[in-house]
Amino acid sequence: MNDKLKNFLVRTASGAVLLLVVLGAAFAGPIGYGALLLLITGVGVWEFYSLARAKGSEPQRILGLVGALALTLGGVSALSEEYMCVSEDASGGGLLIAIICWLITALSIMIVFVAEVFRNRPTPMHNIATTIMGIIYVALPMAVMSQIPAQLQQLDLKNPVWEPLYFLFYLFLVWGNDVFAYLFGITLGKHKLCERLSPKKSWEGFVGGIIGSVAVGAIAAAVLDESYIFWIGLAIVVALSSVVGDLIESMFKRDAGVKDSGNILPGHGGMLDRFDALIVSAPFAFVYITFASIILNIVY
Repeated sequence: MNDKLKNFLVRTASGAVLLLVVLGAAFAGPIGYGALLLLITGVGVWEFYSLARAKGSEPQRILGLVGALALTLGGVSALSEEYMCVSEDASGGGLLIAIICWLITALSIMIVFVAEVFRNRPTPMHNIATTIMGIIYVALPMAVMSQIPAQLQQLDLKNPVWEPLYFLFYLFLVWGNDVFAYLFGITLGKHKLCERLSPKKSWEGFVGGIIGSVAVGAIAAAVLDESYIFWIGLAIVVALSSVVGDLIESMFKRDAGVKDSGNILPGHGGMLDRFDALIVSAPFAFVYITFASIILNIVY
């Protein structure tokens, strides 16, 4: 078996396992979904700190990891509260946990500054910056991502029921962009998009990625019986921000002098390699969904 075929089989098997994990998390409900986001956060932050160390910084990995997981857990707890809050007499325990988690994140960030005073490292500013950057770059978008399914679903708080298709269709918007960008790139790609950071990306692939996301958005609207305008608009926002997310991670890896952010996903690299587009797209999507929902409610 030649190396190319072996790599293809490994990549396919790894991708199939990842898909099963994602599907399992989605259909397991808010708790399973939250566990997936925490996994992405934990591994992603650790990989980011490894990139920073490869560049010569010495981030405070444990404190950063605690702050990052607490930030995402806060979002997950708030999400769980939304689906469990079936009456006005609900305890609000999820919101209390969320507030405690976010306070832990804030405390962790402040301790980072204090701890650096006593570490006696040669690059204290870089260490503090990369520690906090890991939280902002990975955990903050994941905390935002925790709210997107409920935001898309526009929950009826009297009867909140988890619908996994909202998360899955959002994820497929990201993956549709990735797949179509690759297909258009290898067949039609001639004009480089950003050769300095990612030599294989082309403008043709960029356009193909938008087409792929829009196609998935149209399918989502049809399946969910919702506004085509809303979902196609979301698809365009996700496609554009996904490309930026991919370029940002390429910038980090190139700066650190590594090919992949990690090796947790054989054939795909690390968690950041697989979810870089999702990480950056989430905040943009959140803003779009918020304002688009307000506008559609006014119009209709």
